[in-house]
Amino acid sequence: MVFLKIPELNTRKGTLRAYHLAAIVFISSFLAGYDSGVAGGILTYKPFEKDFGYTKAHESKVNSLTVGLEQLGSFLAAIIIYPLTNKYGRKYCIVGSAAVFCLGVIIQVSPTRSLGAWYFARVLAGLGMGGMSVVVPMYSAEMVPKEIRGRCGSFYQWLYTWGIFLAYWVDYGVASNSSIAKKSAEWQIPVGLQLVSGGLLLLGTLTLPESSRWLLTQNRSDEAWKSLTWIRGDAGEKTIAEFSETQQGLKAERSAKDNFSIRELFQRENRLRFFIGPMLFVFQNTTGSSALAVFGPQYFKLLVGSTGNRDLLLTGLFGAVKVIACTFFIWVLAERFGRRTLLTGGSALMAVCMLITALIAKFVPTDSGGNVTNGGRATVAMIYLDIMIYNCSWGPLPWAYVPEIFPTRIRSLGLAVSMLAHWSSSFCFSFASPYMIKNIGAWTFLIFMGFDICATVFCFIFVRETKGKNLETAAGTEWEVLEKNADELSAGEEKGEHVAPVVAKAGNVVVDEAHGKALEVTAAHDTFGSNIKVG
Repeated sequence: MVFLKIPELNTRKGTLRAYHLAAIVFISSFLAGYDSGVAGGILTYKPFEKDFGYTKAHESKVNSLTVGLEQLGSFLAAIIIYPLTNKYGRKYCIVGSAAVFCLGVIIQVSPTRSLGAWYFARVLAGLGMGGMSVVVPMYSAEMVPKEIRGRCGSFYQWLYTWGIFLAYWVDYGVASNSSIAKKSAEWQIPVGLQLVSGGLLLLGTLTLPESSRWLLTQNRSDEAWKSLTWIRGDAGEKTIAEFSETQQGLKAERSAKDNFSIRELFQRENRLRFFIGPMLFVFQNTTGSSALAVFGPQYFKLLVGSTGNRDLLLTGLFGAVKVIACTFFIWVLAERFGRRTLLTGGSALMAVCMLITALIAKFVPTDSGGNVTNGGRATVAMIYLDIMIYNCSWGPLPWAYVPEIFPTRIRSLGLAVSMLAHWSSSFCFSFASPYMIKNIGAWTFLIFMGFDICATVFCFIFVRETKGKNLETAAGTEWEVLEKNADELSAGEEKGEHVAPVVAKAGNVVVDEAHGKALEVTAAHDTFGSNIKVG
């Protein structure tokens, strides 16, 4: 099948290594998806309620805190991780975050019988998850080739859907197994399985190189060259040209803004970046799809009842639909259509789905004597269609797009602020969902529709295209280069012996030792937002 064909980049080895890197680091999103999916199921189990000693009257509070406190931990991690990833690099911040997450899981499954310990463990796991959510998309964007950067960045949502899919069916499986159901193992097994993928992420990341762009910002050119040649599987002309272009881009970023200062963040281009990036993640959560992922059983119970574990079964199928849709996006749509087109069209179509769902659920009977009516089937179909559209647009694309719009010098800060917006909005909607379901019922879907309409207008005005561009160019940096013979360099800039064939010198000079020439960045401009005509 053509859409499953893996394209050649520099080499076959380089192509496979790019996907290999993305598959390992985005296990982090598998963990996030699995945790979101498994939480909605275990919170409905009687053994969980019994082990932690709370009653039906406190169900909404425990549900909200279980999900909300983990997202609070993720919110805090987005603040903590920014200086760490700049100082220690991307790789070891991913390893450390994975270790913290695993520790949180261990405490969760321990027989403490204490809601306090459970809540503490949820915050701890959230710290690990939040740290990974900042560093992993950044690391992927900085390492994979521009030709498949959107596809690999979208692995975040793809593996997230696989995590949710597996979680739903694990929840359904333990609840249906007579030897496990009604015992503590019913909730401990689904939670404890996270240690398997968490361990794979931790150990797998240790086998990967550090980000070549981060190494270049630390003036470690030789290590950066080794990192790039490993991920490209080649040290030939194309890799040398990419290394040279990256060095020029980094020089141009510095030249355009001189030395970093807080004042720089308030310039027009950066104000736009720090507005667009966070808002994309806010809208990603306000579509309703994130709330559906966490509280799938509760939403399906609202629509068609829960006779015979119907809500869990429909949630399991819901997970399967997410996987199929996101797989289609990854291998068919990701590099065929622009980011702007998919985001704008996706939110517009989701608004229609939410409107139809709300009207049917409010005015047409969906459950009659324990049987699902045609109206109920229609609402389920609309929810499934909505999640298909989401996983071909708003689910994967913000993870690929947002790292692209920030220059390397502020990318970690940009991702940290964007993740603050992501986790805070996710926290708000996850915390509110049980109460929304209980108090306003089907009108909840009209709220989601309103946000979808706002997202459509936002993307139409503010999102610029980044598909297929060098990472520095995608971030809005443009530069001019004056080419000299390497022999023309002043004595203070004479080339030395290096492993890397392209070496950054003082000022704005990049020496291409492989071809005996020096490239001087003579003019640099930050053009981000130049396409936006508002105000």
